[in-house]
Amino acid sequence: MGRSWNELVAGARLGRPRPLARLISRVEDREPGWEAAMKAIFPHTGAARVIGITGPPGAGKSSLTSCITSSLAARGHRVGIIAVDPTSPFSGGALLGDRLRMRAVATTPGVFIRSMATRGTLGGLCQGARDVARILAAAGHDMILLETVGVGQDEIEVVKAADLVVVVCVPGQGDSVQTLKAGIMEIADLFVVNKADREGAEVLVADIRSMQALTVVDSRDAAPVLETCALTGHGVDALVAALLAPGTPSRRAGADDATRVREEILTLLEREIARRVRQRGGGNGSLDDAVQRVCRGEIDPYSAAQAILSQLGLDQ
Repeated sequence: MGRSWNELVAGARLGRPRPLARLISRVEDREPGWEAAMKAIFPHTGAARVIGITGPPGAGKSSLTSCITSSLAARGHRVGIIAVDPTSPFSGGALLGDRLRMRAVATTPGVFIRSMATRGTLGGLCQGARDVARILAAAGHDMILLETVGVGQDEIEVVKAADLVVVVCVPGQGDSVQTLKAGIMEIADLFVVNKADREGAEVLVADIRSMQALTVVDSRDAAPVLETCALTGHGVDALVAALLAPGTPSRRAGADDATRVREEILTLLEREIARRVRQRGGGNGSLDDAVQRVCRGEIDPYSAAQAILSQLGLDQ
């Protein structure tokens, strides 16, 4: 690992914002040496708790994340925020909307906010979130909030990086419960009905509990449903207490450490194999040749893929 990487890792571990931000950027961009940097970071990442915060657009996730951060900081915690923003169609970077909405805590001592672009990738985003969370943990942040862009397949993927998942809902949006029916129920460890001062909040709470009754065999395993109002702070302390409760288990199937580590290793392997196929196949022309043969109708894509794997010695 080069000297500049060593300096960035050392600076990040001291909690210095500029080296920390630079280290995250270079790891996200997968600059040469990023793997060695993450290997150096990994032994110092075990103490943090990662909380995933997801839900439909307009649910007030950013405002709620800001309130949670203020409460945690007041209790002496160092908080890292990973805000997953939509990707700019021009630059490919994050649009930074969430970060702008969290200006109230941006200057709070011990708080570090990092925006991540979706970049149109699912599994890659999940791994990127894991990497950033580990870097923040090594920098001394013991609570890491991972806020996603909105409910969808990418959110279901990205919460694999979280120890606990909070699904935020809001009354007055007819698609909220429909979204829950689409599969988001299975990833929630905790439901939060935000903007609970609005009409329909009690109905939404009842709807969530009714849906749980249909999907959860034992009512004791149902995820708690809390009510908050981020604008007034109502219910935020109760939510933070639930997040900090010692030994709070994840209710998601397959959320144990061994399963998550297995998924991460497979993700890294898939990305590395794809990189090697592009590098080697592009270098010797076999990939381009396979593309042309498929276009001419001489072979099918499945045979082409198998042939390239065989050339790389990966067909067994």
